[in-house]
Amino acid sequence: MININGNLLEDDKATMAITNRGYTYGDALFETIRVNSGTILFWEDHYFRLMASMRILRMQIPMQFTPEFLEKEIIDIITRNGMIDASARVKVIINREEGGRYTPTTNEIEYTISTSKLDTTFYTIPEKTNEVALFKDHYVATDLLSTLKSNNKLVNILGGIFAQENGYNNCLLMNSNKMIIEALNGNLFLIKNNTIKTPPLSDGCLKGILRTQLLRILAKLPEYEVDESSISPFELQKADELFITNVVTGIVPVTKFRKKEYDTKISKRLLGILNTRIRLGS
Repeated sequence: MININGNLLEDDKATMAITNRGYTYGDALFETIRVNSGTILFWEDHYFRLMASMRILRMQIPMQFTPEFLEKEIIDIITRNGMIDASARVKVIINREEGGRYTPTTNEIEYTISTSKLDTTFYTIPEKTNEVALFKDHYVATDLLSTLKSNNKLVNILGGIFAQENGYNNCLLMNSNKMIIEALNGNLFLIKNNTIKTPPLSDGCLKGILRTQLLRILAKLPEYEVDESSISPFELQKADELFITNVVTGIVPVTKFRKKEYDTKISKRLLGILNTRIRLGS
């Protein structure tokens, strides 16, 4: 079942108007959430990112869009789809109501919530090759809009096609200054000695929820130095480890870039700490 504006509908009855602004103009944003056995992971961070994103896009936030309301909507659809005791991926899409062309006639919104089942309760690292390449056909703007999970993801889509056609597992995206900002499906972290580096939001990378969680964890680990600064393509060859983060898959190490192969020791350690925090509910 799918939740459309608070109404639970069977999948084959959940339809969208051809005039939907998310479809016709990409006037929409989304939030991807992981739920483990009825617990929404990092819910506070998801909620505040969603509200901030709606404000940036000048969407009118409904009075009922409290954390409690949206949490109940998510748990209700999880329960109705028989996933309350499992792990699930939840996607919340917010679009502006139809009307107008480029300039909308209203800033009021509509929403949908859909779910799919995940295989594992906690994050795991698959023992398989994860080879990446640079995607250089198109670049991401160093702009506040690039940090949002909007429905405008053509660079990611074309990068995915490039990876598929050339036998790579993922691609790294660059901004208009030719700095690396993220992977197709998550934030990028680079490890060299005891320094863990990730691009700053000012470079145009996604304001990822797991990125935020990991930075909080690293702030409490004095053995590592955290560096939020630009990453050039040349640094990839000198790194000890690279890994990608998102809330659905957790921490996914990169194993190969060009002729360079990477270790995964620190990545695995950080994943263990992350899973422990989830188990303890912190």
